[in-house]
Amino acid sequence: MKCRVCRGPAVIDLPRHNAHFCTEHFLRLCRDQVTKAIERFSMLQPGERVLVAVSGGKDSLALWDLLLDLGYDVDGLYLGLGIGDYSDESGTFARAFAAERGLRLVEVDLRGDLGLDVPTAARATKRVPCSACGMSKRHLFDQAARDGGYDVLATGHNLDDEAAVLFGNTLRWDTEYLARQLPVLPERHGFPRKVKPLVRLTERETAAYCVLRGIDYQVEECPMAVGNKHLGYKDALNAVEATSPGAKAAFYFGFLERAAPLFVPQSAAEQGELQPCASCGAPTTSDVCAFCRLADKARVHPPVPVPAPRSRRRSGDGRPVAR
Repeated sequence: MKCRVCRGPAVIDLPRHNAHFCTEHFLRLCRDQVTKAIERFSMLQPGERVLVAVSGGKDSLALWDLLLDLGYDVDGLYLGLGIGDYSDESGTFARAFAAERGLRLVEVDLRGDLGLDVPTAARATKRVPCSACGMSKRHLFDQAARDGGYDVLATGHNLDDEAAVLFGNTLRWDTEYLARQLPVLPERHGFPRKVKPLVRLTERETAAYCVLRGIDYQVEECPMAVGNKHLGYKDALNAVEATSPGAKAAFYFGFLERAAPLFVPQSAAEQGELQPCASCGAPTTSDVCAFCRLADKARVHPPVPVPAPRSRRRSGDGRPVAR
């Protein structure tokens, strides 16, 4: 294989681009794809302070590295979710990345700081673990951005993630979520702007970026994700992509261009009037926000044991990957 750009030895083949790339030009491709996403969707402006949610996995660490390389003012945010050894290990990778580069990592530990954890919160509220986790993360991301005076919160959602979520929302015609499935959610009523700069890169590409940049990341999957439909949607789309390279990108960006604007009026109509939560002060449509209600139930529930981390999930080329 030869690099499309320089004709030197290639290290990766990208069927959706119908090309191979050497290390230098693959890394340049990743930077260019992130720059294109930022500019196309007006994600970031010069001088803004950015907070990147980092999990210790490949996507979030690649995003932090890429934004720094592009010259943005970026700090990291790590949430200790209390998911046993999995959380302990993920924190180790996030801290190591920050320490090696002299970066600032803001940390919030659910058990130590707030008296709860995701497994117990899920059991106490009869939610599936990913739902309790997602609610907790959204609340704490917003709170950390507000408390730290950050202009933007960036997350490591990649093209595979966004296409899989879109697939699931379309199967259910969940118009509320379709209206919000955008690369940028503007700031409003105390919520920071939320951006997804990796939407033009796949899971395999972010894994390769980390390998080539020498970034160590957590490979094991969350043990609480067993049965998550999102993984099934990814597998289905991977099967389509294998026979039609570029299908995922066409599906997702076609939605953004042709269908997403149709859901904007409904999204605006469904946004209720916000008021401060009586418990934590966060913007909410009710007297007490959903996270505080979840936390209150979890704090009085007996702790729930955590299963062992799941075995490694592999990408289309056989590489172990982690989200």
